[in-house]
Amino acid sequence: MTPEGPLSRFALIKAVLGPIIRLMFRPRVEGVEHIPGDGPVILAGNHLTFIDSMIMPLFCDRQVFFIGKDEYVTGKGVKGRLMAWFFTGCGMIPVDRDGGRGGVAALMTGRRVLEEGKVFSIYPEGTRSPDGRLYRGRTGIARLAMMTGAPVVPFAIIGTDKIQPGGAGMPRPGRVTVRFGEAMEFSRYEGMDRDRYVLRAVTDSVMTEVMRLSGQEYVDMYATKAKAA
Repeated sequence: MTPEGPLSRFALIKAVLGPIIRLMFRPRVEGVEHIPGDGPVILAGNHLTFIDSMIMPLFCDRQVFFIGKDEYVTGKGVKGRLMAWFFTGCGMIPVDRDGGRGGVAALMTGRRVLEEGKVFSIYPEGTRSPDGRLYRGRTGIARLAMMTGAPVVPFAIIGTDKIQPGGAGMPRPGRVTVRFGEAMEFSRYEGMDRDRYVLRAVTDSVMTEVMRLSGQEYVDMYATKAKAA
């Protein structure tokens, strides 16, 4: 990494925001030792509100990369440039997720990050929960794990929906918990990343762990369908 690279920017953002986050949200972080110290790792967890992607990476020893909407980095003027600097410095990789090929682009981006031996975070639900419950996971998480051989560390974020209800506006002070579970590995399914039954089984096993860590009620339907109802 060069001095102006994402890693040094993340170190700066972490040094500045870390104390503020601790003061405002009194975070309780559990199980961070389950994240391997090197090599590719997939972090898979629940998604309650926008600020999840800002809080969780600040308490990991390694930089976490994740997918974000490209609109966060395409703004004009000084504000647009500052937002682009901040979000990419936090580890966000912009992808156009609204097109028909958005899911494929996100999957291939995650694969590239993992093949570089980095940490990639994903929300298997595919979108924020509309009501605080945990929804059915999409099988991209399973395909990614089997394509790369990376272990999956499940995680749960608890309380962010209370400090930023609705996912918009400035968050308010409150208590947040970030809880990581033990790493899961799926090497026994190598070469089976096109078997839809295996993909579903692997995805469901990850979501079961996320449910256990978060304590959320589980809903066996996709969150996007619940939002459209």
